[in-house]
Amino acid sequence: MRHKTRQIKLGNLTIGGDAPVRVQSMCSTDTRDVTATLAQIAALEEAKCEIIRCAVPDMDAAMALGKIKQGCHIPLIADIHFDYQLALTAVDHGVDGLRLNPGNIGERWKVEEVVKACSEQQIPIRIGVNAGSLERELLQKYGHPTAEAMVESALGHIRILEDLNYNAIKVSLKASDIGRTVDAYRLLAEQVDYPLHIGVTEAGTTWSGTIKSAIGLGALLYDGIGDTLRVSLTGDPVDEVRVGWEILKSLQLREKGPVFISCPTCGRCQIELIAVAEEVEQRLQDLPQPLTIAVMGCVVNGPGEAREADLGIAGGVGQGILFRHGEVVRKVPQSELADALVAEAWRMVEDD
Repeated sequence: MRHKTRQIKLGNLTIGGDAPVRVQSMCSTDTRDVTATLAQIAALEEAKCEIIRCAVPDMDAAMALGKIKQGCHIPLIADIHFDYQLALTAVDHGVDGLRLNPGNIGERWKVEEVVKACSEQQIPIRIGVNAGSLERELLQKYGHPTAEAMVESALGHIRILEDLNYNAIKVSLKASDIGRTVDAYRLLAEQVDYPLHIGVTEAGTTWSGTIKSAIGLGALLYDGIGDTLRVSLTGDPVDEVRVGWEILKSLQLREKGPVFISCPTCGRCQIELIAVAEEVEQRLQDLPQPLTIAVMGCVVNGPGEAREADLGIAGGVGQGILFRHGEVVRKVPQSELADALVAEAWRMVEDD
């Protein structure tokens, strides 16, 4: 059951409520380098990134956002810390959203200026609480950045905006460990109905970070918590987007491209299944249809899985049987299995 949140608009996207869970990433380029940043955004757009965030460390970066916005086809969020003038400049240069903590940008009048600008341009604000940068008084109260401390921080920032009659709010509560992250989101979801941006922050390299993110985000999404997500990896942000989509696809929350099923292989396997499976996945990763494709290696589970899939093979001795929608198409030699699967997949797309 999806946790019911209110809806906000982020550029041309609806966030929250019954809107799809959106996949987000963040540029790793220097925002002041417009050419490099736009090149990375283009690659992310091709990978089906739906929201992109850029760091704004100084005024030069804030000024660059206008040109970046012109070449960007997805909602652009400016990541602001401490300096309200950066937020105002980002709004002036056409960003679709801000990520900032209102309690960190100084006196109330500064917050009022930012809220006024966002209200006039109908720009939402994401309150981004991170376990690594909690307020000193909360660390003293709780001893260390607990889930409860993170939630108290978020509620404090929310109250600042609510006192100014501003509620175009999204909230995130990120820690680098799964338990604290999940606990914090569950606690906050019981108290507010603002859309939630979920993620395990500083999750690690592509390998370890993918595993941590899949567990943490999977637990939250299975609970119905999460309106946007980012997989935080030390690596190419394109991988963040691909992992995010795979998490959503595995929970049947979104459809994008093929869903692959392949067996882990065992002593019964009589074909080079690993090589075939990896080649098929690589060659079909940009397939536009959400086809289920099974690459199976033996006669025990293979025929059943291949029949249930939209397209599949069941391995035999040096060959495989190609199935399409449960019907046998033909027997295919091992050397032609990958080519046959790829060709049949694209044929199915054309037939549809």
